[in-house]
Amino acid sequence: MKILLRFLFLCCLTTGFVNAQIISGKLTKFPKQEIRLEGFNGLNTYTVSKTVINEKGEFELSYTTKDRGVGYLMSADKKPLFVILSGEDIQLKGEALSFPESISITKGEQNKNFEQYSVEQPKREQALSAWGYLQKMYSVDSLFSIHSEPLKAIEEEQQRIKTEEKSFLNQLPKESYVRWFLPTRKLVSLVSTLAQYRPEEIPETLAAFRQLDYTDNRLYKSGLFKDAIESHFWLIENSGKPLDSVFVEMKRSIDVMLEGLIKDEKILNEVTDYLFDLLEKQSLFEASEYLALKVLNEVSCTLDSDLAKQLESYRAMKKGNIAPDIQFKETSFLNGMVQSQFSGISDFTTPYILVVFGSSTCPKCIEELPEIISKYKNWRNSGVEVLYVSLDTDKNEFQKKVKDYPFFTYCDFKQWQGKVVRDYYVFGTPTYFILDKNKEILLRPTSINQIDAWVKWSLNKR
Repeated sequence: MKILLRFLFLCCLTTGFVNAQIISGKLTKFPKQEIRLEGFNGLNTYTVSKTVINEKGEFELSYTTKDRGVGYLMSADKKPLFVILSGEDIQLKGEALSFPESISITKGEQNKNFEQYSVEQPKREQALSAWGYLQKMYSVDSLFSIHSEPLKAIEEEQQRIKTEEKSFLNQLPKESYVRWFLPTRKLVSLVSTLAQYRPEEIPETLAAFRQLDYTDNRLYKSGLFKDAIESHFWLIENSGKPLDSVFVEMKRSIDVMLEGLIKDEKILNEVTDYLFDLLEKQSLFEASEYLALKVLNEVSCTLDSDLAKQLESYRAMKKGNIAPDIQFKETSFLNGMVQSQFSGISDFTTPYILVVFGSSTCPKCIEELPEIISKYKNWRNSGVEVLYVSLDTDKNEFQKKVKDYPFFTYCDFKQWQGKVVRDYYVFGTPTYFILDKNKEILLRPTSINQIDAWVKWSLNKR
């Protein structure tokens, strides 16, 4: 039995040795400092390994099969150095990570290729943008367009640069991680250049984004997962098209992404959650609503409960729906005074109602309440009453705070479990709804400025 256990132990050691790769190096500027290797899992990072650089500047870190993808080294200077974790040992030397020009890769073919491409490709892209500018000049401007030879030379040089890049990528081993990673990284990083200098390449680039497979472990471990989502939709938004066309393109991209994500429930939740928040922050509400309804109506995967609640709010509380009535089961206040004659919002006589969900523990609510108070008089004169629904739990504290509010306030002291909060699918504060007198939802604003603009342009014009 002892012999068998010893044999199994040796097998485990051998397996661990085979599966582990070493990153070693010498950084002369930071002896006796900690250095870490960080890896990527989708939107998140994690520490793969860490150690202390010795007095000679030497260090050694390790990674295993589960870490393969892209990682980065981080030391006391807080400047990351990205490395390809492809299953090969890596060796580097230099002064410090904050001086990348001093760093050279002495071992690891994929990392040598990565380093070479990272140095050369930005120069190619700069040259292409410059040649593109001259190409337009020699094609359109009558001062130059009469000369055909320069234009021909420009086009030949553009083609030479593109061919040079393709040749570099094609000579990389077909199954190597770096051969997949470099074009993907280029796709993600070039969007601002294309939007500004090479808009003719946008359709081709969007097609490439739509071909990305977010369930591909290479992308999940690449550090490009979040950037791929952001760059894709940023390019659509900044493509120079009218807003209606922008939303058409965004919906098309959402359709393609969800079609691929259905096969992986975990990543579907991760991408949907991130993309939804991204679209909301950019005030791209038509696209965020489309995403919410698409996921809820057409995706059979199980959604995380918080995400499902967030998306469900768009189905239940979308523009044009009738909002639930709000009945005052507890005391409501106006100017700090009890309002026993009002049993709910059905008793309000103004043409419009702004319902605000907030809390005294919410920093954003605390910041925006003075703005609401300062604008309330003008809103009220324009026919908009305000009802502030508080998610507080302490009655005395609530009453102290609302005594200075000139609008209606209400709280059932049940926080997130209160009926009004659940009826309106509130998952964060502040949350706003503008209703008409029949409680039809007219707008789901995301800021005080948006509310004020709606009052000025929609109401004061009438």
